[in-house]
Amino acid sequence: MATALDTYDKVRDDLWRPLNGASSRYIAAVLLTAALVAWGLFAWGYQIRTGIGVAGIRRPVMWAFYIVNFVFWIGISHAGTLISAILRLTHAGWRKPVTRAAEAITVFALMIGALFPLIHLGRVWLFYWLLPYPNERLLWPNFRSPLLWDLTAIFTYLTGSMIYLYLPLIPDLAELAARGSNGWRRRLYRLLSLGWTGSDREWHALERAMKLMAGIILAVAVSVHTVVAWDFAMALAPMWHSTIFGPYFVVGAIFSGIAALLLVMAIIRKAMGLESYLEPKHFDNLSKLLLLMSLLWLYFTVNENLTVWYGNETEEMNVFGARTRGPYAFLFWAMVTLNFVVPFVLLGIRRLRNIRTATISALAVLAGMWLERYLIVVPTLATPRLPAAWGGYQPTWVEISITTATFAAMALLYLLFSKLFPIIAIWEYKHVSEG
Repeated sequence: MATALDTYDKVRDDLWRPLNGASSRYIAAVLLTAALVAWGLFAWGYQIRTGIGVAGIRRPVMWAFYIVNFVFWIGISHAGTLISAILRLTHAGWRKPVTRAAEAITVFALMIGALFPLIHLGRVWLFYWLLPYPNERLLWPNFRSPLLWDLTAIFTYLTGSMIYLYLPLIPDLAELAARGSNGWRRRLYRLLSLGWTGSDREWHALERAMKLMAGIILAVAVSVHTVVAWDFAMALAPMWHSTIFGPYFVVGAIFSGIAALLLVMAIIRKAMGLESYLEPKHFDNLSKLLLLMSLLWLYFTVNENLTVWYGNETEEMNVFGARTRGPYAFLFWAMVTLNFVVPFVLLGIRRLRNIRTATISALAVLAGMWLERYLIVVPTLATPRLPAAWGGYQPTWVEISITTATFAAMALLYLLFSKLFPIIAIWEYKHVSEG
């Protein structure tokens, strides 16, 4: 770490400082994001009261913004599990200021993404049909339904991710309860710390638990986005019925997750004054990883489209043409530019690679990956096998409002979390000399 980190007491004071007080900028950010979330909830309430018809969903495009957002947010959630778990299992020394920020992204993104199957359901009060439970009429949910797959996968992933976020928080919560807070905060921290005393037995148990959860969560993370890929690959729709969708979706999820982590790190570094902790080397390492995933993403994208072009089946070529040179061509080439050209130029050239270009690349990748999910969903549905059934899609204010609200919700959850809990694990710096 930087030479400014002289003692553990200084580290603790630096990382506790953002928990105290609230600046006018912080309050303004909370109010703005809360207002956008409230507007999104109003739009959802309007849709529930009026009916799903207020959305732009029409035949033949019966999946649109809601499913696009669902896949996007589940992909973002891979930031914490894969980055944090892999770095923890490999004992990478530079991971310390990165892991908790990544783990929080996972939990919040899953909470947001899990809402979209319910939003898309329309009659949300019938959500219990998704739950695999017996009832008086001996009816069970349809186990061949992607809705049930998604519910099971997300619930498992969210439960594991919350445990994985909570375990490393326990030592910090105990220390905050002992000397870093008063009033309701102290009572909250004491309750959540579970009577932690810091004994050798507790430390060994915590280390074993974190390593065990890291291994479990890696397997769950890969399986979850594979299940999301099955939502598409199990259908017979053109350009969906492909075995490549499993690894393609996993690579895309890791790609967008790393971009989200880079963006969040850049924001909290500047907003919380953590320049001594989130150093250029952290951005450099994650930038190289983002560049690697950009190349992998390009390989899978070329693979997907090349096999369709070579196969030359009429139904698939109709979708391929609509995406590459038809009404969706601008979005397709914008996606390629944002996901490959921008990070390849800004991060592939060593002289250009810095915190600013990493942030720009992360923003470009997030926009490009949202477009990728849109281009997977809409062109295929708008160009079905029967030409007489072809149609289009135009989002309404309801869908746009709900989509905007989800990004605001992510920011709001992060703002609240960073004010309640240290965004960097303080106990990881225990080794710092007390001199």
